[in-house]
Amino acid sequence: MQHDIAEFTTEFCGREITIETGKMAFLADGAVTVRYGDTIVLGTAVVSNQPRPGIDFFPLMIDYEERMYASGKISGSRFIKREGRASEHGTLTARLIDRPIRPLFPKGYRHDVQGVATVLSADLVYSADVLGMVAISTALMLSGAPFEGPVAGVRIGLIDGELIAFPTTEQMKVSKLDLVVAGTEDAIMMVEAGAEEVDEATMLKALEFGHKSIQPLIELQNKIVKELGVKTKTFELDKPDADLVDAIMKFLDGKLGTAVRHADQYQRHDAIKNLEGEVVEQFGSDYDHADIEVAFRSVIDQEIRRAILVDGVRPDDRKTTEIRPISSQVGLLPRTHGSALFTRGTTQVLNVTTLASTSYAQLVDTMEEDTSKRYMHHYNFPGYSTGETRPMRSPGRREIGHGALAERALLPVIPSVEDFPYTIRTVSEAISSNGSTSMASVCGSTLSLMDAGVPLRKPVSGIAMGLITDGDNFVILSDIQGAEDFAGDMDFKVAGTEDGITALQMDIKVKGITPKIMAKALEQAKAGRAFILGKMLDVLAAPRPEVAPHAPRISKLMISPDKIREVIGKGGETINTIIAETGVEIDIEDSGLVMIASTTAEAAQAAIDMIQGIVAEPEIGTIYTGTVVKVMDFGAFVNILPGRDGLVHVSQLADHRVEHPSDEVKVGDRVKVKLTEIDAQGRLNLSIKAAK
Repeated sequence: MQHDIAEFTTEFCGREITIETGKMAFLADGAVTVRYGDTIVLGTAVVSNQPRPGIDFFPLMIDYEERMYASGKISGSRFIKREGRASEHGTLTARLIDRPIRPLFPKGYRHDVQGVATVLSADLVYSADVLGMVAISTALMLSGAPFEGPVAGVRIGLIDGELIAFPTTEQMKVSKLDLVVAGTEDAIMMVEAGAEEVDEATMLKALEFGHKSIQPLIELQNKIVKELGVKTKTFELDKPDADLVDAIMKFLDGKLGTAVRHADQYQRHDAIKNLEGEVVEQFGSDYDHADIEVAFRSVIDQEIRRAILVDGVRPDDRKTTEIRPISSQVGLLPRTHGSALFTRGTTQVLNVTTLASTSYAQLVDTMEEDTSKRYMHHYNFPGYSTGETRPMRSPGRREIGHGALAERALLPVIPSVEDFPYTIRTVSEAISSNGSTSMASVCGSTLSLMDAGVPLRKPVSGIAMGLITDGDNFVILSDIQGAEDFAGDMDFKVAGTEDGITALQMDIKVKGITPKIMAKALEQAKAGRAFILGKMLDVLAAPRPEVAPHAPRISKLMISPDKIREVIGKGGETINTIIAETGVEIDIEDSGLVMIASTTAEAAQAAIDMIQGIVAEPEIGTIYTGTVVKVMDFGAFVNILPGRDGLVHVSQLADHRVEHPSDEVKVGDRVKVKLTEIDAQGRLNLSIKAAK
């Protein structure tokens, strides 16, 4: 079937961007390709004709598909060449695209919606992730779904104090900021950032700069929709019964305030459950239980929002800037290298640090990268953390995202491999969850790393900020808990040191956040971070002076790069012999840096001695203990260093006259010799007589 091909272009951050539709994916409800340089991303959107029955959530699926062929690569894995499960980068990019799009569908929309961004060509000059966001947004605009977009995103860098819109991958290597801003024409919808202690004022400028930079992409998508005459499909929304909500509100008049507000979470939970029981008993004969449950939850959320906006009262009676009680413990697990238990209210995270040699660094093999990483943070979220039963399976997108956020927050303060030659893995076990386990993971990681003796440049703390707004008025909440997250309009996470921000993430449920709200949230978060950091440092003020007793000890020495081949030996024979005899682990970098991991100082020193023996250069005047390897009529050859033999002339075998060298030495004898000369041909002349 022939389709009309339409092509639209505009300038974006100094280069032309082209969006084309009608050429590919004819049966999708919306399909476009986005081209920027030699990077091309196919974006598709498919919307089900009927809502999915029996669900209470919006079934949106966003996928970001990396293809190795896009950058001219075949997977480096020896066994797996086909793309399988999404890489961590692919998963994080899918979340990046999902987050600004999801709030722009009407509440109660239950149609299945899937957006897929497939990278067909990657020039590796500009990251394809924000292009994938534009591709899916445009495809959704063409699909006829009730999507209140368009949205677009851009990456912002900070190089030599200057903000750069959509920097190249090479520029990003020297950037102090990696910020992705996504939004609509009117407001910012999503923020994701890693930074090297960027101050709040600079971050706010970067956010505003990012929002301004995406406007050409917003205008282009609106132009496409207008020129192609896209019509919205008919749909119905699944919303709480308005009459039932009003009836429950009247029935609970006078009871709601005391039920949803109590300093003790468990009493508050029990009070709400009791109210729900009364509501079910009152209305159960006229309405289905499921409808009553949805309406009751709506009433509770409305009361929480009203109390905060009108009365200035939070569910647990805290002030808007008040942090829940904090307690921490370090060194609680005897066999691990570092451990910390961080508790804030009823949110609790156990963090464990493990140290290993640099050979344990993770290899990264994706469409865009072919590298390794020596610091990793992993996050687990079991069902019992929220009092639920849930199968224990491999980590989902949320777990991967939370782990990456905490990793990004700590990465700027992790010591270099030269200063601390270890691979570092931290694992956060969210064992109790009632608001921002991701920021608790940041705090727990800092304490755990310091407990392990990792010399962090500075400690890092994190806090989650919330928002309640009615459009005209707003209240920023510090350290939000579960009820405020469910009923609120924003989850704004900020992590950093006392000198600046290291990570930022924002998710919202309304149609955008203004710069005024952003500025207030950043200012309030800075004060909250400082308070939390103070509580952390009361428990452990600085990294421990040495690594944990059960952690491997890393010794370092430098050798000439020309000697690396000799240390490794033919087929690895020499280095494997050293490892077998001493029980150590050895890593050698191209620079000649040798790192030896061992559980005992004696084994490490033995390996060092063996390596130094291999790489040592003979020095005139030095006395060596060598082995006689050959006896001749004119003298004996003695091995003093690996691969280096010297001649002891018959006249230098003893203080007396020697007629036959075999009368003085035999093959295999260990003798002390002095190096007396290295001739023009590099031959070594030795003397037993001079060594006495």
